[in-house]
Parts: sequence; C-alpha cells; structure tokens
Amino acid sequence: MTLYRKVAAILWKDLLSEFRTKEMIFSMLVFSLMVTVIFNFSFPPGSEFIDDALPGILWMTFVFASLLGMNRTFVYEVDKGCLQGLMLAPMSRSAIYISKLLVNFVFIMLVELTMLPFFSIFFHLDLLGIIWPLLLVVACSTLGFAIIGTLFAAITVNTRTREVMLPILHFPVAIPIIIGAVQATAALLQGQGWDAVWGWLRMIIAFDIIFLVVSLLTFEYIIEE
Repeated sequence: MTLYRKVAAILWKDLLSEFRTKEMIFSMLVFSLMVTVIFNFSFPPGSEFIDDALPGILWMTFVFASLLGMNRTFVYEVDKGCLQGLMLAPMSRSAIYISKLLVNFVFIMLVELTMLPFFSIFFHLDLLGIIWPLLLVVACSTLGFAIIGTLFAAITVNTRTREVMLPILHFPVAIPIIIGAVQATAALLQGQGWDAVWGWLRMIIAFDIIFLVVSLLTFEYIIEE
C-alpha cells in the first residue's frame, strides 16, 4: 500500500468519525459565532476603529477556534486505544502526521469559509472583490496553523492539562504566521496592491515549508514518547 493510500485511509476514518459526531465542527462554529456577535455589538456602527481592528478580530477568532478543534486531534485515538494500533500498522509515522494535518486543515477551513459570510454581514464588508486573494491568504495561514497545531497536539495529548498546554506551545511558534495573516488581510481590506499582500503571503508560505519539514522530521520521535 502506497503512502497516499495509507494517508487516505486514516483521513477517511477521521472525517467519517467527525461527521458522525460533529463535536469538533460544532464547537468551533459556536465559538466563532459567539466572538463575532460580541465584537459586532462592542463597537458603534460606522466606527473607524473597527476598520483597523477587523483583521485582528478575524484572525483572533480563527486562531482560537482552530486551537479548540486541534486539541482533539489525538484525543479519540488515545482514549480509545487506537493510537497504538496506528503505530503498530506497517506504515511510516509520516502517514499518521500527514493524515491528521489534513483533517485539521479541512475542518478549520470549513469553519472559516462558513464564518466569512457572517463577518461580511455583521461588519458590513464587501468581500466579493477580494474573495480569491483573501481565500489564498486564509488557506496558506490555516495550513501553517494546522502544521504546528498537529505536531503540538501529539506532544500534549498525554498531559493532564492538554487544553492549556496546546495554546501555550502553539502561540509563540505561530506568531510569524499570525502576523503575516493579519497584515495580508489588512492590506486586502484597505485596497492595497498585490505587492503588499504578496510580501506577507510569501513569508507565510516560507514558514509553512519550514515548519512542515521540521514536523515531518520530529514527529516520529514525538509520537514514540
């Protein structure tokens, strides 16, 4: 069985399991919607401050919602004793990591794509004109969050305070991606040229590649512990 088929098998198992329970997606959506509504009523209509703060609000919502979901990446496997079975299977540890990474990426993107229309409605934004470059920024940034979050979820899954440890480990490492995502989104919303957006997007892509290589090299040793 090729690496592709092994990854696809684990990915299909995780997707099917989540779509049956809907625990991860539902909690992420509820949290994102709550934050959006709270911030919508925290500023007076037409406030100039909200225009400057909106990129930060958008990505704060996405980051915290993604952490809420990624915290459960390996929880089911450990609680049900499936992780040992995956490790005993005749496949490389990279297949486990890549499949979990793709699961996190898919679910986070689903939540983000669902929330973007709500942001557009609540904050009176016209996103249609920038929708494709915005989706590119969201996808690249989300990939970075998933790469880092999946690795740290494997580190913290066996700790008693995994809900606290994952954000503590994730935030310092993900700061370059968060900064790049906020600045690239701000450039799009302010109507700046593609050069301004590409400068930040290029940084995000570079960090995605670096973190992915490091994660693939270290995951085998982390999961063994």
